[in-house]
Amino acid sequence: MSKNNEHVFEVIELCLLAGKIMLQSGAETYRVEDTMTRIAEALGIPNSHSYVTPTGIVFSTDDTNPAKLIRISERSTDLYKVTLVNGVSRKVSNGELTRQEAFEKLMEIEKENYTFPIYQQVLAASIASACFMIMFLGQWHDFFPAFITGGVGFLSFIFLQRVVQIRFFSEFLASLIIGVISMLFVKIGIGEQLDKIIIGSVMPLVPGLLITNAVRDLMAGHLVSGLSKGAEAFLTAFAIGAGVAVVFATMS
Repeated sequence: MSKNNEHVFEVIELCLLAGKIMLQSGAETYRVEDTMTRIAEALGIPNSHSYVTPTGIVFSTDDTNPAKLIRISERSTDLYKVTLVNGVSRKVSNGELTRQEAFEKLMEIEKENYTFPIYQQVLAASIASACFMIMFLGQWHDFFPAFITGGVGFLSFIFLQRVVQIRFFSEFLASLIIGVISMLFVKIGIGEQLDKIIIGSVMPLVPGLLITNAVRDLMAGHLVSGLSKGAEAFLTAFAIGAGVAVVFATMS
């Protein structure tokens, strides 16, 4: 392999790693493609081509090197990683980082886990659930039931996601648990407005980022990614609604 071909191959690997981290962390499709293009151009490949979908990235150059595909099997929400990769991209574009230094930094970013501890996530979900309940014109008397229900529901979602590993079923079961707990609170007299408690408690499960990215990708002309993310958001919303509906159908 010539030095030129070796350089091109290493740049492609760098771009794919940056795109993989961003896509797995919840970045929009057009942002992923733009970042990969900027890195390649800064490292001497001005005419690169990329095709990004939620489940894979194809990247190639105008040279004789073949296109390379990388598979994306897991996706989460970690916008801090997206910010870090964007920072590396800017430093590469400004000549502050070499290709090897950028690759090492991206490897560190990929290995690090920047998510908050589970207890902090559950606490935030509990507070958000109770506040959403108030925002939807609920009563302060239901603040504590919504706080508990939202926290337990989100904790069950995290646990079920690790066991089931199918987002649809974990969200369905988590919303079912939320419906059961909410109804129990109301039946024993601790809660009053069942609908407000449930609505507030399921809000941490609502796919807000997916819906936003789907709309932004569609507006940017990425129809495949936009429609697929929209379909994923629809399935998530359907799972949440179905879980609550099952509770109403069996316990009311």
